[in-house]
Amino acid sequence: MWFSFWRSRDRFSFDELRYLTDQLVKIQVVNDVNKDFVIEALRSIAELITYGDQHDTTFFEFFMEKQIMGEFVRILKISRNMTVSLQLLQTISIMIQNLKNEHAIYYMFSNEHMNYLITYSFDFKNEELLSYYISFLRAISGKLDRNTISLLVKTQEDEVVSFPLYVEAIRFAFHEEGMVRTAVRALTLNVYHVGDDSVNRYVTSAPHSDYFSNLVKFFRKQCIDLNVLVSDTTTNLGADTTSSIPAAVDEIEDNLYYFSDIISAGIPDVGRLFTDNILQLLIFPLLLPSLTLKAVKGIQMGAVTSLYLICCILRIVKIKDLSNTIAAALFCPLEAFLSKSVAEPNGYMSGYDVAHESQPPGSNNLTKAEVGNLSVDVSIATENDSCDCHLSLREALLSYLTSGNDVQVSGSLSVLATLLQTKELDESMSDALGILPQRKQHKKLLLQALVGESSGEEQLFSSESGSLRNGIEFGSELDGCLQKFKEQYGVSCSFLEVRASPRVHRFQVLDALVSVFCRSNLSAETFWDGGWLLRQLLPYSEAEFNSHHRKLLKESYKNCASALIEETRGIWPDILITVLCDAWKKCKRGIEASSPRKEPKDILFSSRKFSTEDGITSDSSFAAGERMCELVKVFVLLHQLQIFTHGRPLPEQPPIYPPADLLENSRAKSAGIDASGPKLGNELRLVDAVPCRIAFERGKERHFRFLAISLGESGWVVLAEELPLKQHYGVVRVAAPLAGCNPKIDDKHSKWLHLRIRPYTLPSMDPARSGAYGKVKTKALVDGRWTLAFRDEESCKSALAMISEELNLQSNEVDKRLKPLLDLEIVVESSNPSLGPPEASSSYSTPSNSL
Repeated sequence: MWFSFWRSRDRFSFDELRYLTDQLVKIQVVNDVNKDFVIEALRSIAELITYGDQHDTTFFEFFMEKQIMGEFVRILKISRNMTVSLQLLQTISIMIQNLKNEHAIYYMFSNEHMNYLITYSFDFKNEELLSYYISFLRAISGKLDRNTISLLVKTQEDEVVSFPLYVEAIRFAFHEEGMVRTAVRALTLNVYHVGDDSVNRYVTSAPHSDYFSNLVKFFRKQCIDLNVLVSDTTTNLGADTTSSIPAAVDEIEDNLYYFSDIISAGIPDVGRLFTDNILQLLIFPLLLPSLTLKAVKGIQMGAVTSLYLICCILRIVKIKDLSNTIAAALFCPLEAFLSKSVAEPNGYMSGYDVAHESQPPGSNNLTKAEVGNLSVDVSIATENDSCDCHLSLREALLSYLTSGNDVQVSGSLSVLATLLQTKELDESMSDALGILPQRKQHKKLLLQALVGESSGEEQLFSSESGSLRNGIEFGSELDGCLQKFKEQYGVSCSFLEVRASPRVHRFQVLDALVSVFCRSNLSAETFWDGGWLLRQLLPYSEAEFNSHHRKLLKESYKNCASALIEETRGIWPDILITVLCDAWKKCKRGIEASSPRKEPKDILFSSRKFSTEDGITSDSSFAAGERMCELVKVFVLLHQLQIFTHGRPLPEQPPIYPPADLLENSRAKSAGIDASGPKLGNELRLVDAVPCRIAFERGKERHFRFLAISLGESGWVVLAEELPLKQHYGVVRVAAPLAGCNPKIDDKHSKWLHLRIRPYTLPSMDPARSGAYGKVKTKALVDGRWTLAFRDEESCKSALAMISEELNLQSNEVDKRLKPLLDLEIVVESSNPSLGPPEASSSYSTPSNSL
């Protein structure tokens, strides 16, 4: 019989299908002798049925007539061979995936054979078998619709009482293998998006609804694991720890997107289940209690990780009740969550009873003058207290801005920006938090005025802020949200924060943001994030963004401008203008964008690009270059703040002079150097060149002519080899940047001149040399060193004087080009479109003594 199987036949013929079926029916036991035939028969039948589905309907009619599905089940029962089980699962998966005929699918699902295979006790210790089984389940789910799903469930009185496909699949929802988890998620989404009401009631009823709480518990564990990685990074900058954080972040965000996909299916009560579980398993016991500047015993989550997770949840899980509940929780004091989280760090939080009523309810009726003087001074309170638990969570976020470290400030800005952009958050809640953009406030009042609400019309045309006038009306809206908050989650909050006018909170947010720009210990990236948020919130009313704010910003700008002027005499003046123009375009694009330029996950990665482990010392040119780039970015942001806080549009390019013409008596002109600079192998005139010796290899001295040349903001130190047949001419053999050469005569050998040689550009400016998140790949960045030996002391001093002279010319040229940029008053006025094209703008293209 076995030899007849291999006789020559048409593989895709009806006779072949008949023959294979007949032979399969004759199999009474599957053993080592016939297992290969059984496996080949199963595989061939799958190919024939798929072929027949597209070319000849008699193939599947024969399949139904002979009840081959029943034969498959029988083969599984009489076989104990793992490879036969694998082939059987693969055969049925291939058939389900490739059958296009609806009637064929109905037949496959219309008997109990499919449910029998789904519930069969396979040995899932075999990973390959598990993989085939999960693929089999996923193939079935891909064919589900309102008609086919009814064939796979059992019902009683129109209610689903059994759904093996779903129940068996979610058993593997938290399997250690990521591919298995992904397949189960795809399967469940296929089930949810069918939209069958009876199935929806089944999956949301006990005990199957536990799946949703288990998802959140699994997600919570991933969050805790991420926090461990982030905490380890602060103490151990090893590559393994750093590289594992992006993978953990991807897992967390994938989970949240899965939550969002489930919610989008529109199953009743699923949104509520997720809201309750996320709040009670994660937000209340872990994330909110960590929002404290000082360490509190018992808190299991770091502040930075919590800030990131809050942003992710708000951005991805789009549930209105969840967004508004998180926002409402920000009005409660931190201690409302601390006591419970410390006692039961991983459990449910059943209730809180916090009442802060030390001030009378009417104390928020402030005058306009009083409101104008409001400010946030959280840092003083936190210094005198052992913990800032008495602050509301909203104030805790602002305290990060005023006194937190760079990562905490970045995280707080991300949370505020995320809240501002969360469409599911009620505008009234945004207004209460003090982050409702002025344009939305104006739009709201305009709509009220158009529909005839007198209060809206009065506020729209009033010189005072609308939110200050409707504080009582607004308070009732927030009270309603907090009442629901108390009834559902047991949080009672009678804090004064709730009673205050939204205008008070807007003042506090503006004050905190302005304080960010007055700090000197923050990165430029954080400044840019704050600039975007300030532009979103910047009111058009002079009463809110007042002269005190402008004064603080102007003082910070002047300090930064002074530091920028010093950089023209620093190590990198030749690329300063290039860096500034690039930063100007990026900053303008960033703060004018409709959304923040960075994703929340960026706060988990250190903004430091260089460290002592990279072999870079604080006095190296590389460290100085990075400091210069940071300073330029901060200067550009503060400069643009000065422009748009005065209501002026930002110019496309920074107002700087173009390069000046080359002077006739310059060394570059005399040497015959053009704008491209000295190229290796090119000839030049050796005017003022000083003979010297240098050894680039041990024991191999070479004789050169040394020359220092500046051309605009560029400059070079050149070693040229004199041409023997052409007097006073030489060939460029070595050239290096003039800036940052730091010339110094040796203390013991007065004929030796030491020069530091830096690269032409910074590694961070070269994308090819930067790895993930901007960290430079190069491990050892070291400055070069030249030691030039001259004939005598006078020659050495002459070379030193030449270098100093050209360095001064180079720095002066950078100073001249930056002059219009540093004249702030003219820049602000020139940005005013109502004045027309200002005369000052023409001075940007032609040097002038008017500025």
